[in-house]
Amino acid sequence: MKKILSALFVLSLFITSISFSQSKTAAGKPYLILISFDGFRWDYLNRNITPNLNKMKLEGTSALSLRPAFPSKTFPNHISIITGMYTENHGIISNSFGDYKQNDWYGMSDTSAIRNSKWYLGEAFWETAERQGITTASYFWPGSELHLASRKPTYREQYDHNRPYEERVDGVIDWLKLPIEKRPHFITLYFHDTDSFGHDYGTDSPEVNHAIQRLDGIAGLLFTKLDEIKMRDSVNVIIVSDHGMTNISKERVINIEKMIDGYKCRFNDDGPFMQIEPPKEKLLEVYNIIKKNENHYKVFLKTEMPAYYHYNKNPFIYSIIIVADIGWSLIANTKNDWLNKTKGNHGYDNNNLDMHGIFLAAGPKFKKGYRTGTVWNVDIYPLLCKIFDIYPRSNIDGLLERIGFILEE
Repeated sequence: MKKILSALFVLSLFITSISFSQSKTAAGKPYLILISFDGFRWDYLNRNITPNLNKMKLEGTSALSLRPAFPSKTFPNHISIITGMYTENHGIISNSFGDYKQNDWYGMSDTSAIRNSKWYLGEAFWETAERQGITTASYFWPGSELHLASRKPTYREQYDHNRPYEERVDGVIDWLKLPIEKRPHFITLYFHDTDSFGHDYGTDSPEVNHAIQRLDGIAGLLFTKLDEIKMRDSVNVIIVSDHGMTNISKERVINIEKMIDGYKCRFNDDGPFMQIEPPKEKLLEVYNIIKKNENHYKVFLKTEMPAYYHYNKNPFIYSIIIVADIGWSLIANTKNDWLNKTKGNHGYDNNNLDMHGIFLAAGPKFKKGYRTGTVWNVDIYPLLCKIFDIYPRSNIDGLLERIGFILEE
């Protein structure tokens, strides 16, 4: 009888220790929400219309700006943020591109293409985290809807451009209210207003100011909801933008196709930058024509693209790359309809300050009232790995030493 009681006592202690260990492990994992305000330029915070974001700056860490990868476009930079890789390495080299030899194309509005894992060469943070025991969720983020189950977050919503913003916040809160063993610890969240209105009305418009105020209100709503579920003090929040925005006009347009008429070139992209693939035997001839007429743009052979762009290693990048001066637009003969309805654009040289976004971070993992200079978006992935104390991929471009100092020691 004594042996039975002793065995039961030991078993009880064992079960208790397992329960305590599991509870301690779950409790020890941080919570973090990564939020993207698409097209929210770095200086939109200086318009005195963002009380919630300004309060977040005072309570946490803020950077002067967030430097995007080149090209400073939406899909490439959301993937750079979440993988820690430059666009040439993670594979999403523009919002639309393709393998013309296989007649296979990627476009951000093509639901089938954006879910095809063949295009995504980098590992998203949710993949890294899930493999190391961290449950993740995505309320919209490019790359979160891949067909392969092993490359998706545990919880995810399919992108719906018209989904009410309040519903998105409620969805995140519902995930955080799940039982602790099912609750995601890393969540992404996305809002598009400043990008849409920046394109349609320009950066200095009342419409953009309204979009800025709306997103500030959404940030305030999220913090209020976190207060209501008593998780405000335990959740880390990072707010970023994928790129900035600059004003354009129909008076600052250069028709590249007209310049090289008759050479039967393929064109990809227009506006802030353009890629051209001439017939192989005509490559230098086409390049020299464009170079001779170089005005309000810079033209490069792919093999001579400056290293600071990190934009020449990918096989789907065309042989000639043109980068327009800020505010100027490059067009082909059949691709200029957007100029009639667009007053703002992005995709320019990622070192130009107009292309920079925001970086704000608050929560138990971040320094309080700390301000720093420009940070790079490829460094966010290693920062997330440090916060969750997990191993990053070894092939990333981001460096923790460029950003890790914002964390509480």
